[in-house]
Amino acid sequence: MKKIIRRYIPDREKLKNQKSLRIFGDLIHSPNLWHLNKKSVSNAMSVGLLCAWIPVPFQMILAAVGALMFRANLPVSVALVWITNPLTMPPMFYFAYLIGAWIVDVPVQHIEFELSYEWLKTGLLRIWEPFLLGCAVVGVASSILGHIGMRVAWRMFVVRGWKKRQERRAQKLG
Repeated sequence: MKKIIRRYIPDREKLKNQKSLRIFGDLIHSPNLWHLNKKSVSNAMSVGLLCAWIPVPFQMILAAVGALMFRANLPVSVALVWITNPLTMPPMFYFAYLIGAWIVDVPVQHIEFELSYEWLKTGLLRIWEPFLLGCAVVGVASSILGHIGMRVAWRMFVVRGWKKRQERRAQKLG
C-alpha cells in the first residue's frame, strides 16, 4: 500500500517549499507528518476529504492545519483537496447544494454561476443555506467513508502481502 501511495503523493521537498504552507514554519518538518502507516493515512483521508468540501480558497492550508492537529500524513491530506479543482468544483458543489436543499426541504433553484462579486452578493445569497449545509454533510460523510475505506484497503493489502509471503515460504519448503 505504501508503494501505491508514494507514487501519487506530492514530493516532500516540494510541499515544504510551498509558499502557502510556509506559515507553519518548523512544524511542517515534523517527521510524524510524513510517515506512511495505516493510522496516519486514514487520518489524512478524513482531513483531506473534509477540507475538499469546504468552499473556500486556500483549502491546502486548512488541510495542513488538520494534518497537524490529527497527526495525519501531510502530503496525502494536502493532495486530497486537489479533487476540488476548476473542472470538478461545479458538479461537486452542485451535488452538495442538491443534498442541502433536500435536507432543508426547499425547492432547487436554477442558478447561473458567474465568478464575480455581484454574483456572490445575489446568486449565492439565495442558496447559501442549503449549499453550505450540503457541503458540511457531504464533507463529513466522505471523510468518514474515506477513513473507513482506507483502513479496510490497508488491511486488505497487508493480508494479501502476508498470504503471498506464506505461499512463497510454502513453495520453498515443499
